Amino acid sequence: MRLSVQVRRVAIRFAYVGLRTYWFLLRPRIVGVKCVLTNGEDVLLVRHTYGSRAWDLPGGTVRRREAPRDAARREMHEELGRLIDDWTPLGELFVRSNHHDDNLHLFLTQMSDRRVEIDLVELAEADWFPRQALPADLSRYVRPILERVRTA
Repeated sequence: MRLSVQVRRVAIRFAYVGLRTYWFLLRPRIVGVKCVLTNGEDVLLVRHTYGSRAWDLPGGTVRRREAPRDAARREMHEELGRLIDDWTPLGELFVRSNHHDDNLHLFLTQMSDRRVEIDLVELAEADWFPRQALPADLSRYVRPILERVRTA
């Protein structure tokens, strides 16, 4: 029996509270990915159903013994329903947030179409925005990451 989206969203929010407690107590180092998906001059941004509801770049955590590029591919398939193999690395970004250190591997891909099928448990919404007209409520690392696209 599959639980409803609403029940799974509540579960993921509780799990996120547990993660934040773990991060606060142990201050771990986490390896993650952030992915810049573009279509022409537009960039795809997402809003999560947990944590900050600011617009953010899609991404996620790299699993043990998983290459960052493979994590980018897996996360985009899980969250957006897209299998993407053509990634351009944009380097790494080291950040401290929510009481843990993040080593974010950054990737870029150009999409030929805007089709996405979001995972409604993790994502509240996804939308394409012109890079020159991004929404005001952005996650704090979106602009610095997008600056790397201009120089890539």
